[in-house]
Amino acid sequence: MAFIQCDFSSETLGLAVSMNVILPQNTTQQIGMEGAASEGKHPTLYLLHGLSDDHSIWMRRTSIERYVSKLGLAVVMPAVNRSYYANMVSGPQYWTFISEELPKLARSFFPLSDKREDNFVAGLSMGGYGAFKLALSFPERYAAAASLSGALLTDWMFDARPQEAALIFGSKERFAGSENDLAALAEKAASNEVAASPLLYQCCGTEDFLYKENIRFRDHAQSLSLPITYEEEPGTHEWGYWDMKIQRVLEWLPIRT
Repeated sequence: MAFIQCDFSSETLGLAVSMNVILPQNTTQQIGMEGAASEGKHPTLYLLHGLSDDHSIWMRRTSIERYVSKLGLAVVMPAVNRSYYANMVSGPQYWTFISEELPKLARSFFPLSDKREDNFVAGLSMGGYGAFKLALSFPERYAAAASLSGALLTDWMFDARPQEAALIFGSKERFAGSENDLAALAEKAASNEVAASPLLYQCCGTEDFLYKENIRFRDHAQSLSLPITYEEEPGTHEWGYWDMKIQRVLEWLPIRT
């Protein structure tokens, strides 16, 4: 595998920004790890961070590079600060950045496939929200999305951090039914007659403070007959759980071989 720390300029944000990228490589002499890569452009997983983290966190807290080494899968890990993957009411347009600018730039820098069947997105906590938001907003672009302990309905954000939530989303009334409302996006995806819904994977530990919120979203998605796989087991909001479950996500992804 190749690991690249990439600093670049975002025209959307007017900022210098960063992403970490893992690229497939055919190798046989790396001790304890064998790498695989197909010819041509690589299938890609956009792997999103949580509220208090950044683009480096998946490499620092898990063995993601080792887990993907045999899969021929590129992994793009961008930084979006505490934006909730939204075009923030306070100004910075992180949704436009993550949904439009970032994929185009990443594909201009690296040999990444733009085919729907080769593109996936996953994340934890705030990143789980971002992953489902991308997939449900653009079902024609993503084959599958995974949420690990996702902050999917953002109720806790409005309750626990109302001032920050207001800077990101505005009021609860403004949030409801908007492009940031996953419940509304799920309904839109379920009624989309042009593009089939991406496959969805959702997991949450039963002791996680977001557990009830995850159950509510699961029930909503199932009521809409969205193709969702849900798993739960004992666990809290912590990296031991996410390190375990990202391995499960990689097993579940429909990566073409």
